[in-house]
Amino acid sequence: MSAGTDTGARSPSLRATRCAICATTDRADEVYPATLELADLTPAHFSARRVPDGVHHRIVRCRSCGLVRSDPVLDDRVMADLYRASTFDYGEELDGLRSTYGAALDRLAALVPVKGALLDIGCGSGFVLSLALDRGWRTVRGIEPSSDAVEHAAAEIRPLIEPEMMRPGLFAAESFDAVTLFQVLDHMPDPLALLRESRRILRPGGAILAFNHDVSAFSARVLRERSPIIDVEHTYLYSPRTMRALFEAAGFVVASAEPARNTYSAGYLLHLLPIPSKVKHAVLPHFKQTRLGRLQITLPLGNLSLLARRPG
Repeated sequence: MSAGTDTGARSPSLRATRCAICATTDRADEVYPATLELADLTPAHFSARRVPDGVHHRIVRCRSCGLVRSDPVLDDRVMADLYRASTFDYGEELDGLRSTYGAALDRLAALVPVKGALLDIGCGSGFVLSLALDRGWRTVRGIEPSSDAVEHAAAEIRPLIEPEMMRPGLFAAESFDAVTLFQVLDHMPDPLALLRESRRILRPGGAILAFNHDVSAFSARVLRERSPIIDVEHTYLYSPRTMRALFEAAGFVVASAEPARNTYSAGYLLHLLPIPSKVKHAVLPHFKQTRLGRLQITLPLGNLSLLARRPG
């Protein structure tokens, strides 16, 4: 089957997934059938904070642990190509992101003995690296596959970003005091492997922070398939319980796993609402420029935050 992707010589294909906690492939029930065609798989669908479009893989839930995942999903190599070609388009929300993620960094700092070296996986334009430096971290590094996002990084931050996907051996063992994963874990084809590698590069007593969607949140339960988290980009979707189980399986000691508060503009909240696309595209650009559209609102809207330590 052909597809309209810009992935070089690689043709899109789908592969089966397994539960990242139980390692089973067949003990799962379908939650939602797939809505995508392979021709829908373009870099635009893998770009940050695009307008929700209802395109997603088949969604299943593990009968044993309750972990929600896409099954089957796009081949890992083609997915990596799509992320490299994806575009950076969340600049208008940076004020809210800085507020939300800055507060999360403060909670992380309380767990570590020293603000030494921090790694932000999936760092986008590197604004979290700037926040960390402003908060007293001595050294920072980032990983980001999107070329467009790295090009938007500040001149002093860009050299600190590795322009690729996180992979084993990229950093030496026990190189960092903290690792952060902001809206990253949902996208990973093998989250357990990523967490084990994160544990390897953390120093004993080092801390890790994950901030991502909560599939058990009120908004997700009410909107169901119309929720923006039911998305082709998301390979796994977590609740506080399954997040805790995954991190414990990777060898971490979990300090907390709980709902999180986000700061958004009113315009971005409209962006998320499941209203007809034609109406949204007609109204949204104008509304975002109004005083009301730029209003910053802080509320618990369906994310969760987990903090854990590597045992000392």
